[in-house]
Amino acid sequence: MEEGLRIGVFVCHCGTNIAGFLDAAAVAQYAATLPDVVFTKENLYSCSETGTREIKEAIKEQRLNRVVLAACTPRTHEPTFRAACREAGVNPYYFEFVNIREQCSWVHMKQREEATEKAKELVRMGVARARLLEPRDVIVADVNPTALVVGAGISGLRCANALGSSGFKVTVVEREDEPGGMLRRLYKLAPEGVDARSVVDRAVNDVKANPNVELLTSAMLKEARGYIGNYDVVISADGSDVKRNVGVIVLATGAEALAPQQGQFGYDGKRVITQLELEGRLRDGSLAVADVVMIQCVGARCEERPYCSRICCMSAIKNALLIRQMRPESRVSILYRDLQCYGVEREEYLRKAKEMGVRFVSYSPDSPPQVGGCSVRVYHQLFGREVELPADLVVLSTPLVPRHDAEVLSKMLKVPLDEEKFFLEAHVKLRPVDFATDGIFVCGTAHFPADTGESISQALGAASRASIPLRNLKVSVEPITSCLVDEEACRGCGCCAYLCPYAAIEMVETDKGRKAHVIEVACKGCGVCASTCYRRALRMNHFTDEQYSALIAAALEREEGSSG
Repeated sequence: MEEGLRIGVFVCHCGTNIAGFLDAAAVAQYAATLPDVVFTKENLYSCSETGTREIKEAIKEQRLNRVVLAACTPRTHEPTFRAACREAGVNPYYFEFVNIREQCSWVHMKQREEATEKAKELVRMGVARARLLEPRDVIVADVNPTALVVGAGISGLRCANALGSSGFKVTVVEREDEPGGMLRRLYKLAPEGVDARSVVDRAVNDVKANPNVELLTSAMLKEARGYIGNYDVVISADGSDVKRNVGVIVLATGAEALAPQQGQFGYDGKRVITQLELEGRLRDGSLAVADVVMIQCVGARCEERPYCSRICCMSAIKNALLIRQMRPESRVSILYRDLQCYGVEREEYLRKAKEMGVRFVSYSPDSPPQVGGCSVRVYHQLFGREVELPADLVVLSTPLVPRHDAEVLSKMLKVPLDEEKFFLEAHVKLRPVDFATDGIFVCGTAHFPADTGESISQALGAASRASIPLRNLKVSVEPITSCLVDEEACRGCGCCAYLCPYAAIEMVETDKGRKAHVIEVACKGCGVCASTCYRRALRMNHFTDEQYSALIAAALEREEGSSG
C-alpha cells in the first residue's frame, strides 16, 4: 500500500437535494475519523465554480493525493471533478465519486437518521477504495478522418452533406436504387406545406455536387469490423464488394410504414388505403371522392406495438386539409383516440383544420370503428351514441416501424435496439445521437418515429458529434475502460473474445502462443471478460479486485471507524 496517503473528503449539500434529507455535517465529521483522511469539507454546490475552486485550493494547501467526493451521480459530473484534480496537480484517477444523492438522500427522503448512517457507510466504502487507486494515463488513438453514412433518406443525405461540407470524405450507402427514402413518397410537408419532392431533390443535388461525398445506391453494408477511428467496412454494390476504412459510422437507415393486414378495417388498397397510399393519390391528382374517413392508431398503441408513432396525427390533419383545399365540397372526418399535435405550430394547424370543417370524432379502443360497404360506424363518446359516417374512401393511419434489417445491423456493429427494435441511443438527454459504442451515431427514424424537421435536426446533430473525432484526428479514451492481459496465465481459449459485446478483444499469435489482446480504444470496461476468465488472466484497470475487496470489507464493518 502506498505510504503517506493524504485523503480529502468533500461532502456536497447539493442545495437541499442532499442536505435536506440527511445530516451532511455529521457525514463530514464521520469522514474525518477514517484512516488516512486528513481533511474534510462541506460544499453547498461542489459542481459550481466556487465548489471546484475550493476543492483545488484544498488539494494544494493540504497536499492531498486522494480526493473523495460525496455528492450526486458520476454520470454527469465526474469529468468536472477529474479535471479539477488534474488542474491541482493530482492524477485524475486518484478521484473517487460517492453517490449519496440518487443512492441515498433521494431514496430515503423520510428516513433522515437512517439516510445519514447509510451516507456514512458509503463514504467509508469510498475512502477504502480510494486508498488503493492507481494513477492512469489517457489512451490516445489515431482517427481516419472519413465517415460512412448508412442510409440516404433525408437524414442520411443531410448528415453526409454536412460532414462533406466540413471537409471530410464521406461514403453513403443506400439500399434502394435512388436516394430519398420515404420522403420521395410524400406529397406535402406539414405545417409549412412545402413540396416533399423538392426537399428531397435539393438534398440529393447537394450531395451529388459535394466533391467529398461518394453516393452508392443499390448497395448495402455487408461487414464492419474495428473501433472508433479505424473501421474496416465491406459494402456490397453492383454485385461486387467495395472496401473502405472509415473513422466513424452514422446509421440513418430510416423506418418503414406498417402495412395493415389484409382485411383489417376492410383494408384492400383501393377503397380502404393507408396515409402513405393517400399521399400518392394526392401527388398525382387522382383523388376523386366526396366523403373521406380517417382512422387513427391502426396497428399502434396496442399490445404488439404499445408506442405512439408521433407523426400520424399530423399526417392525417395535413392530408385532411389538402383534401378540403382541393375539393371544398368534400367531407373529411378523423376518428382518433388522442391527438398528438405538440408545439405551437402544430396546435395552430389543428385549429385551422377545425375551422375548415374537418370533423374530429373521439373513439375508444374498446369500441373501434366498424367499416361497412359505404360508411363507417363509430361510437361517438361525446354524443354518447353510435354515429354513421358516409365514406367513399377510408384512410388508415399506421405507425412507423423499424426496418426489417435493424437486427442485422445491430449485431454487425454491436449497437443496441430498444424493446420496439428501434436503435437505442447511449443516453436520451446527454448523448441523444450517440451509441454506447464510440464512433457510431444514429439519426432520423432509425432512432424512433420523427417528422422531417426532427430528422434533419438529428442528422445535423449526428454530423456535429461525428466531426469531433474526425477534426481532432485522434480520440482519447479513459483508461478506466481497459483491462490488462496476463500472458503467462492466458491459455488462448478465446472465450473472452467471443463474449466481448464491443469486439474489443482479439486472439493473436505471440512468442508464447495464442493469447488474448485487448484493443484499448474499443474496450468499454464492462468486465465480462475478466469475470468469465477461469484463469483470472484479465485484470480491469481502475476496477481491480483489490479495490473492490477493500470496498466490500468496508461495507461489512460493524464498528464505525474501524480499519477493517
